Amino acid sequence: MVYIVIALSFAFAGGIVGRIKGSSFFIWFLISGAVPVIGLAAAVLYRYDTDEARRRCPQCGHICMIHDALCTRCGSELDFPEESEILPPVAPA
Repeated sequence: MVYIVIALSFAFAGGIVGRIKGSSFFIWFLISGAVPVIGLAAAVLYRYDTDEARRRCPQCGHICMIHDALCTRCGSELDFPEESEILPPVAPA
C-alpha cells in the first residue's frame, strides 16, 4: 500500500513536470508511476519543446521543428534549412 502511494505521488509529479515542458501529462504519468525515481528524474531532465528552433515548410508554409525530415501538414520532404531560414524558438506563454 505504501508503494502505491509513493508511485502515485511520483506519477503525478512526473506528469505535471512533463506537461509544463510541453509534453503529454499521461505519458509522463505512466513513466513516473512505473519507475518512480527514475521516471521523475527523466521528466525533469527532458528538454523543453519550446526551446527548439523551427522553420517554415517551403511547400505549404507550415512551421515545423528544425529536425523534422517531413512536413507534418503536407508530407513534403524537408532538407536541412539554411541559416537565414531558421526561425527563433517560441517564447513560453
